Amino acid sequence: MDLATLNAFIAIAELGSFSEAAERLHLTQPAVSKRIASLEQQLNVRLFDRLGREVSLTEAGRALLPRAYQILNVLDDTRRALTNLNGEISGRLTLATSHHIGLHRLPPLLRAFTRAYPQVALDIQFLDSEVAYEEVLHGRAELAVITLAPETREPVHAVAVWDDPLDFVAAPEHPLARTGAVSLADVAHHPAVFPGGNTFTHHIVRRLFEAQGLTPNIAMSTNYLETIKMMVSIGLAWSVLPRTMLDDQVARLPLPDIQLSRQLGYILHSERTLSNAAKAFMALLDGQRESLAPTADKRLT
Repeated sequence: MDLATLNAFIAIAELGSFSEAAERLHLTQPAVSKRIASLEQQLNVRLFDRLGREVSLTEAGRALLPRAYQILNVLDDTRRALTNLNGEISGRLTLATSHHIGLHRLPPLLRAFTRAYPQVALDIQFLDSEVAYEEVLHGRAELAVITLAPETREPVHAVAVWDDPLDFVAAPEHPLARTGAVSLADVAHHPAVFPGGNTFTHHIVRRLFEAQGLTPNIAMSTNYLETIKMMVSIGLAWSVLPRTMLDDQVARLPLPDIQLSRQLGYILHSERTLSNAAKAFMALLDGQRESLAPTADKRLT
């Protein structure tokens, strides 16, 4: 059993496809199949059931998967611990982030980091916050800068950096934008475009409605905030957007006594050894947090 074989096994388990696993690993499909056949022969068990195009883990495969993650994480952790001994800030830093944060929050920090540490190869992965969370949990990313979940459980540790106020918005010509002050009940009667149901932002907004016994009329959903803004701007629906995205294309809806925000920050796996590069990037994020201390300590309302 070697690392290449375990990586192939994990890729197939995650993607449910030999061909997609081959694409991720930059291998041919026969090469991936050969690795799995070798692993099954070594362990004397069948790891995958192959029914037509469907690929699923057998009971033995399900038992092996968490142990495969553990083996790779221990080896990666050992490699980082040994590399850290020389004190150099170099090597590869795998950083996951959402598209919105990557576009609107990180550029100044990334610019400062690359100038200060040119020997670090940044591997930036743009993912939904929820997917980035899983990347950190399973050890495929050292850090993730994301929209934080309302609750984060060990072994993932979360640090808030930015408070991100959210506003209800509609097109300037939308009925909700032309009637003055509106209530949450008024808003609930009109079609909405929401972030996908699996997103942290969706749960934050939905929880606000549920607290008042209301159900929003969700007509459409997408995980891309820029797409949501476009759909709002042409009058298709109302939505909730970060205040940093507001301009004359959308109108802020005045809802008295409602203040909504989410926390943006970074997460890491508390049981893994971080590289010197990851620690250096965390220091930049912590510096940003300290400079915004009066607002960064606010909690979701």
